[in-house]
Amino acid sequence: MNALGLIAGNSRYHWGWLQNGQLKRTWHTPWHSPTTTWVQNHCAWPLVVVSPVPAQVQLWQKHNQAKVITLSDIPLPGIYATLGIDRALAAWGASQLYGSPVLVIDAGTAISLNAVDERGQFMGGAILPGLALQCQSLHRGTGALPAVTWPLELPALWANDTIEAIQSGIGYTVVAGLNFYLKQWAGKVVITGGDGAWLGRQLRGDRPDLLWQPDLLLRCLALWGQIPRGASRLG
Repeated sequence: MNALGLIAGNSRYHWGWLQNGQLKRTWHTPWHSPTTTWVQNHCAWPLVVVSPVPAQVQLWQKHNQAKVITLSDIPLPGIYATLGIDRALAAWGASQLYGSPVLVIDAGTAISLNAVDERGQFMGGAILPGLALQCQSLHRGTGALPAVTWPLELPALWANDTIEAIQSGIGYTVVAGLNFYLKQWAGKVVITGGDGAWLGRQLRGDRPDLLWQPDLLLRCLALWGQIPRGASRLG
């Protein structure tokens, strides 16, 4: 059967056409877009929504066709009550897609690390501000530091202008911090999220087995739809 998947993130919507456990197509929009309006008013397909944003959860719970996934819908042992639903879905789905143990790095507005052990149980994880969020925080929280966009490549370690100094400070410390976690981890590693491709390039030197999967959450959502769990299953 066909269904529409939606990952309502902190800054964008990530849509997927789901069909019989497979992700057929993806597209990405701002929160407010013609796609959103069409789905809210005309879409007849079942809609399954995952969001760590409370306002987005409330918005889509009002939609008659929508199933908003909660932690109780994720069959992952070891999760705790305040765990973000996106983190839980990614950890569970990665363990199903790639096997356990597996570590998921989701590099979006925030960067999260989510670990599943060899028994398929959630071990825990970590959260830190994403690259763009750190840049924005420096700009908004200081009187003189400029707004900075993220470069394709890291600048020199010892920068000679303010913009590159910000990029150097954030970039090298984030990469070093993630490498610290990776050195403690012997299992598979999957990276996703808007900054995942960039971070993956920086980390792959020490972890050549690192897997970049840009649509991980939507693939996990398609897989979740095949669980034979009554009302928690798509269709």
